[in-house]
Amino acid sequence: MNAIFDWLAGLPAWLVIAAVLLLPALEASTFLGLVVPGETAVIIGGVVAHAGGLPLWAVMVAAAVGAIAGDQVGFLVGRRYGPGLLGRLPRRLRHEEKIGPALDLIARRGAVAVLIGRWTAAFRALVPGIAGMSRMGRLEFTIANVIGGVIWAVLVAGGGYLAGASYHVLEQRLGLASGVLLGVVVSGAVVAVVIRRRRDRRRAR
Repeated sequence: MNAIFDWLAGLPAWLVIAAVLLLPALEASTFLGLVVPGETAVIIGGVVAHAGGLPLWAVMVAAAVGAIAGDQVGFLVGRRYGPGLLGRLPRRLRHEEKIGPALDLIARRGAVAVLIGRWTAAFRALVPGIAGMSRMGRLEFTIANVIGGVIWAVLVAGGGYLAGASYHVLEQRLGLASGVLLGVVVSGAVVAVVIRRRRDRRRAR
């Protein structure tokens, strides 16, 4: 596990930032989020930030910009092509069982649905386009999109940062526990040898 963290920490900062920006941006604009959740790159960015590879604020800004821009494009695509857009998706990406709930969520909650949908990978990919299809006002969507995107980016990147911190704390605790265990084993072995020698001496007498 330590090798994985070291490898992540060694990635070029520009590559990490590019992934943190592009993956969330492509989630809703190309429906990539139905296959690869954008939060994966953001969490990795947070881990790299904890390792000192780049500033945490840069990860948060890149994630927010990517998420907001991608959802805004998804909204405009949904408005331009309407309900027929979903029919153009490959069958394996349609997720009919999730499209229905997403449509219902938009119909009942409006802008609140944009905020709620941000926290589920499939909804995050579908809600912006469906919001565009539903003729939700552009300003209403944009406000909800910006607020939701910033909160999502800060919390997910922060979660990745804390994951890196938790790993190192766990590693230290395990290292301490291993040292104590080793000490107990060595002490036990020494005691066993001493007792055996005393018994051998008594028998020799």
